[in-house]
Amino acid sequence: MVYRYREVTTVPRGATIACGCGPFGRHRTGLATVTRVAFLGFCLLVPGTVIASPQRQNPPPLDSTLRVTTTVVNVYAIIRDNKGRLVPYLNKSDFKLTEENVPQQIGYFSRETSTPLRLGLVFDTSPSQERVLATEQREAKEFVRQVLGTKDQAFLTRFDLDVELLQDFTNNQQLLARTIDETRINYAERPLLAEPSPSASVGGSHLYDAVYLASNELMKSEVGRKVLVLVTDGEDQGSKINAATALVAAQKADVIIYCVAVSDPKFYQERGMGFKGDSALRKISERTGGRLIRVNGTHNTAAAFREIATELRTEYFLGYSPLNLRHDGSFRGIRVRITSGKYKVQARRGYYSRKE
Repeated sequence: MVYRYREVTTVPRGATIACGCGPFGRHRTGLATVTRVAFLGFCLLVPGTVIASPQRQNPPPLDSTLRVTTTVVNVYAIIRDNKGRLVPYLNKSDFKLTEENVPQQIGYFSRETSTPLRLGLVFDTSPSQERVLATEQREAKEFVRQVLGTKDQAFLTRFDLDVELLQDFTNNQQLLARTIDETRINYAERPLLAEPSPSASVGGSHLYDAVYLASNELMKSEVGRKVLVLVTDGEDQGSKINAATALVAAQKADVIIYCVAVSDPKFYQERGMGFKGDSALRKISERTGGRLIRVNGTHNTAAAFREIATELRTEYFLGYSPLNLRHDGSFRGIRVRITSGKYKVQARRGYYSRKE
């Protein structure tokens, strides 16, 4: 399996900074990718505070600096009534949030959050998507136009025998649209940059590898709302990473995953193959706070993208400082409930604590 990065990003203000090589072999460009503005994130570090008496003129020694670390857990929730309609009018007092069954105090709350969005579009370009790719491309461009604001950024990745970053984070909608249009089905029988090997993974749809790399290499260091939209039939063939490991990577990166499940029944019928892609997609989306939207043929792809766009505009933001102060790297279950009435809550199921 080979991971590739195709350089297409221009360098702002004449500055070029290369950092991090990871499986993508990525080269991040521009000062903004290295110097990041602190936002209310998964772990918010408050800069060290120097405390000195008013009479003292000289700065205190380094070992007298008091460092305060505050952990804030972000939860984005979608609420629906018993008829499936989105509910945008609830207040902070309507929510109850628990971590490992222990009630937590919601310290931060907003409706229709304007938190900057970091969006990843992940396209399945294996041969099974040949008949549906054109429709996916058309609707994905419209989706980007609807959801990407001035403070938001998006990237584009494709997967088949390889996982390739086609476009790094950008706010340039024309560049994103052009890259989406240039996405092509890969008909190769093996990774384009790999030598044949008897021990190589077989199969041409490395879905779990794509989720792992997008989460671990692209999203992990970002702040704000982090959303991956997987456009795929859900079949994985040949990934080195399994579904459980991909899910853990997404949870550790604080990523919400939506799956636009577009399949071509004829492709599998012609090859006598069974189709079982929905189960893994449903698990990975629901546990991260997103959901699976099954498209029937190519006719409802536009509706699927519209539903995601609407949900992203009607999210509630809940932030809290956990009562459990241990930084042990453990997974901690979260549950969000509405104090009265019959509502369905869509939110992530938990997070991994910071490890020291």
